[in-house]
Parts: sequence; C-alpha cells; structure tokens
Amino acid sequence: VHVGTSRLRASKAATEVVLNVPETRVTPLGNGLQVASEDSGLSTCTVGLWIDAGSRYENEKNNGTAHFLEHMAFKGTKKRSQLDLELEIENMGAHLNAYTSREQTVYYAKAFSKDLPRAVEILADIIQNSTLGEAEIERERGVILREMQEVETNLQEVVFDYLHATAYQKTALGRTILGPTENIKSINRNDLVEYITTHYKGPRMVLAAAGGVSHDELLDLAKCHFGNLPSAPEGGLPPLPPCSFTGSEIRIRDDKMPLAHIAIAVEAAGWSHPDTIPLMVANTLIGNWDRSFGGGVNLSSKLAQIACHGNLCHSFQSFNTCYTDTGLWGLYMVCEPSTIQDMVHFVQREW
Repeated sequence: VHVGTSRLRASKAATEVVLNVPETRVTPLGNGLQVASEDSGLSTCTVGLWIDAGSRYENEKNNGTAHFLEHMAFKGTKKRSQLDLELEIENMGAHLNAYTSREQTVYYAKAFSKDLPRAVEILADIIQNSTLGEAEIERERGVILREMQEVETNLQEVVFDYLHATAYQKTALGRTILGPTENIKSINRNDLVEYITTHYKGPRMVLAAAGGVSHDELLDLAKCHFGNLPSAPEGGLPPLPPCSFTGSEIRIRDDKMPLAHIAIAVEAAGWSHPDTIPLMVANTLIGNWDRSFGGGVNLSSKLAQIACHGNLCHSFQSFNTCYTDTGLWGLYMVCEPSTIQDMVHFVQREW
C-alpha cells in the first residue's frame, strides 16, 4: 500500500509539473517566418531571431561571412548610429547579443516585458537596415582576427574544430565558424550583402520569445516589423549542403604540453530524429567531472567514479551536438599522457 501511495504521489507531482509548464504557441506569417512564444507571466522576457544561416551555408570562398555579419549587426543602422543603439539598450536596462553557430545565426535581447515592442523593433532594425559601412568593416577585420587568436589559445575550442574537420571531411560542417585568415582579410561589403539577400528569408527565420510575453502581441509585432521580409524565391531557397560523417582521427603531438586534450565522438542523430531524446538522456548519464568536484567515488556518474578512483583524468565532459540531419555524441577529456590509454578504455567500456 505504501509503495502504491508513493507512486500515486509521484505521478500527481509529475502531472502538476507538466501543467505548470507554459504552453508553446507557434504561428507562421504569410512570408514563412515562424513566431513562437511561451508566456510564463514574468516581468522580464527574452526575445530573439533564429536564422538558418550559419557557416554550413557557406563555401570555401566566403567561409566566415555569417560570423562577420554578426559582428556588423551592432555597428549602426539607417536610423540608429552605433552609439544610439548602445545608449538605447543601456537606458532600457536591456541586454542585446548575438552568436553564430554552424547552422544558425542568432540575434537576441533580454529586456523588461513592458519593453518587448522596443526590443523586437531593435532586432528588426539591425537585421534589415544595417549600414555595413566600409570603415566599420575594416575595423571589424582586426577584431575578428584577434578573436581568432583567442580561440586558438582555448584548447577545447581547437579540439572541437579538429573534431568537426575530421568527422565531416571536405564538407561544410568541417569548416570553422570564423573562417580562415585569408577570408577574413578579403571579405567585402558585397559578400555581406549577397549573404543577406540569399539567406535572410522568411522561411529561414523564427522569432521566439519567453517570459512575460503575450503571443498575440508578439504576433502583431512580427507582422509589423518582419512582415515585409522576402519569402522563398521562385526557384526555392538554396538547399542545405549534405555533410556525410567519416570515421577518422587527427593527432597533433606536442611533448612540451603537460596534458592531452582529447575528443572522441560517434555520429549521432539530427534534431528531429526520434533518437535525439534518448541520446540526450544517455549524454546526461555519462555526465561530467573534474578534480574540483566533491563526492569522489560517490558520484552518480559511473565514469566519474572510475576516473576519480583511478586518477585517470583531470576532467571530462559528455556532449551531444545536434545538427539538422546529423550530430556528434561523445566525450571531451583532459588527461596526463600516462593515463590516456586507460581513460579511453574505460570511456568505451562505459559507452
């Protein structure tokens, strides 16, 4: 009887949690842009524009353009200078940011719920009306080249770039997001404008918001500010380039370095594949660990217990990177040279 009561209590709690999760509402506009929101009644909100236009849509000649565009978005529009934009965001007590991944470019703002209309209008302005001035483009070249130097000192970033390069050889997913140095030095205004006109189309975009957001209000704002975005051209949008997985490895040996940084991965599933959720659960079960964690051999992850007990590594973290039609599921670890073989053995045994 006691067990039955506990189960009943647990299922009731689970039902309450599900009921308390705000409904996700999705509405398409006539030009193909999707508007998605979750209203949790908070006094703050986050709203962003997700665009299917990351480095995967580039070729060898223009690799780095998507990331370059992200840098140019905050350098002024036809109605706001860079200073005006910065002051407006600051005076709202808001946060405006952007990032580029291999499949998406994202521009988003965090603001008070009452400022949602202004936040959406600012996002629309920087997406559709950026001036892309020649002087600003030249200045950003130096900024991006310095960013590239910083990335090259972050060994985890370097390892994941090598992982993509070897897993997706001679394909768009194998290229870096920042692009090669020669491209950063040669990308011009025409390249940026061409990338926008090719990829920044309604069907490639989602305006998503969460927090204190009314879906109807967000929909009205989307129609007002993004309703004139072009839909797909007659010939259709450029297709997603196929990226096949190749089982292979890259080893770069440097005996002067005290530690080895290693990533091992298998091909996983794309976002919409039914196996994505089980892979996320498996990723959580493998878990992560580093030497600063308390708990030692009493940790929930079996691999963490083994790594801690055998002093096999300094840290490890499981990852599950999803793309549209493929993915990488694996483990990143930092080991001393003498423990690499044992650590890899126990990782594979745990898998």
